Amino acid sequence: MKINIKKSDLKENLYSFLRKCGYAPFHDSYIKVLSGSGYPRFHLYINENDNQYILNLHLDQKRPTYGKETAHSGEYDGKVVEEERERIEDLV
Repeated sequence: MKINIKKSDLKENLYSFLRKCGYAPFHDSYIKVLSGSGYPRFHLYINENDNQYILNLHLDQKRPTYGKETAHSGEYDGKVVEEERERIEDLV
């Protein structure tokens, strides 16, 4: 799910804002862990242009499994993801 945030709407830098939202850096993205096991967790990838940040949000339900096939159990929409999008937008 995409979240568009105007740069001019933030009162702080993006890193500080995401920390306020409960997210921590993770490789080239940000995560918000929801349990002690590390999953489920919200996962954000960030893109930007001159005027806005584009946050790509999904929910990782479990650790990806690899073997003969790659399985990713990310949810990109649904009630839980929509509620998290609304929470982030409200914090802007």
